[in-house]
Amino acid sequence: MAISWRSLKTVAGLFGAIVLTQFGANTSAIAADTVVVRLGLFTESISLAELQKATKTGELPRSLKPYTKGLSEQQRRFLLGALGMNIPMNVVTVDRLVNTQIGTTILNDFATVLARKDKAGVQALRAGLVLGSIAPQGLSVLSFIAAYPSKRLEINLPQAFIVAGSLNTAFWRTQQFMLTIAPQLDHKTPQIAFPFDPSQPGSAQVQILKLDWNDQKRNRNIPVDIYWSTAATANKPVIVFSHGFASVRTDLRYLAEHLASHGYVVATLEHPGSNQANTNSALQGKTRVMKPQEFLDRPQDISFVLDELEKLNQTANHPLQGKLATTNAMVIGHSFGGGTALEVAGAELQLERLKQRCKKSLSIFSEGEIMQCIAQELPENTYQLRDTRIKQAIALNPTTSLMFGETGLTKVQVPTLVLASSADKTTPALTEQIVGFDKIPSPKWLVGIVGGTHLSVKDPSKTLDQIGQPNTPISGGEVVGEQAADVRKYVKAIALAFAAQMTPEAKNYAIFLTSDYAQFASTAAFPFRLITQIPPDAMAVVKEFVEK
Repeated sequence: MAISWRSLKTVAGLFGAIVLTQFGANTSAIAADTVVVRLGLFTESISLAELQKATKTGELPRSLKPYTKGLSEQQRRFLLGALGMNIPMNVVTVDRLVNTQIGTTILNDFATVLARKDKAGVQALRAGLVLGSIAPQGLSVLSFIAAYPSKRLEINLPQAFIVAGSLNTAFWRTQQFMLTIAPQLDHKTPQIAFPFDPSQPGSAQVQILKLDWNDQKRNRNIPVDIYWSTAATANKPVIVFSHGFASVRTDLRYLAEHLASHGYVVATLEHPGSNQANTNSALQGKTRVMKPQEFLDRPQDISFVLDELEKLNQTANHPLQGKLATTNAMVIGHSFGGGTALEVAGAELQLERLKQRCKKSLSIFSEGEIMQCIAQELPENTYQLRDTRIKQAIALNPTTSLMFGETGLTKVQVPTLVLASSADKTTPALTEQIVGFDKIPSPKWLVGIVGGTHLSVKDPSKTLDQIGQPNTPISGGEVVGEQAADVRKYVKAIALAFAAQMTPEAKNYAIFLTSDYAQFASTAAFPFRLITQIPPDAMAVVKEFVEK
């Protein structure tokens, strides 16, 4: 069965709105032609007509006021916006989604909130979603209510609180962690003179070579953009970029151009089984959103690209002949691509624990964790996909919590830089980066972007779809575009400094991989932090939250 990643996120948000809409942090409910909120022996009924009127007038129904009088204006707008939000999914996509293993697991979690005398909660939710998506205006909370196969949709409010409190716990634990170490985040400008600004472009003119390679052994077509300049030299490592799930090879175009302007050759590739085109095809019901084999194919894509680059390196009269250090390469990955980068750097896929975890409630998981659960279908429990040509790795907001098990990250073989954003809901910093970073052998660097979100590092041209997105407990609220310009400037600086550690210029750039430079580069909106080891007292806090 196909499962759409973005659709899953949207449906989860829809469920959250249905079950937990009030108190801003989620706590209400809705029904067929009547929604009934039950709290012990007390009940409150709200008609569908009242809710429909509320979306038009912007005023909450009187019957809800005892529950919502403590809400802020922003929380009220959130509630009303959730009621009126249309979900852009057709009936085929919804039907396929709610009949997948993961979809059914999430339905089971939310069915516990429904106060029904029969045991048909999952079936009723599934029917309401599928039939609601046929409505002329499309799937929404209101069309779900109207299609729900019962005269009343009755919500057990205490149980709704329990489900609400467990949603994306990793994200909320990260926020608690950041508050716990808040005294360490005071901004102090170091009294150090830095020799130059590594965030500034190099003097060389960047060119882009667009290629379309085919791995015949795996029947896999891999488009590649190569960023380079006449300053390119074999004294500098080849850099390969791995994009995130449902993304494209131009996600970090600004970074590729920056590195190329300083004489590095950067190959950005497209992973055909987990890129945007594949996801769009899945939304149309034509394919799975991602096959479990993709966890193995992605690192092999990087190895294949290095093979093809070596052929170019030996091609007579080619502009890149003799300039490609393919045996001295660096990998950069974002999100799922960050996990891929760690794989080729030596991290071992360890799936036994993942297969056990993913059988449990998925409503408590972040999107990154749910995506990793797709790997549970792989036949073996361990896979080693290291490419020894990779000598350094940068993992931006990577997925690590489930796919590498307890010890998979201890097998990383190269210097590694991990970036974590404090407000990342997709791959929450605490569970996806901070815990994993502690397991990676030194030399290593952990970069913290306080106030950054999952997409803050992406090229502005690739985050336009975030405009107008609702901010929910599991998605939205992305700080991108011009708002995140300071983040991208810092990423350019540290990526260049890190790449330079593989060149004769290593000493000149080492100062930029320090906590002093992180503080110097910090802004009011984004305090940056860089450490090479998590302090024992902070690690104790990490373990406390993770073990809860």
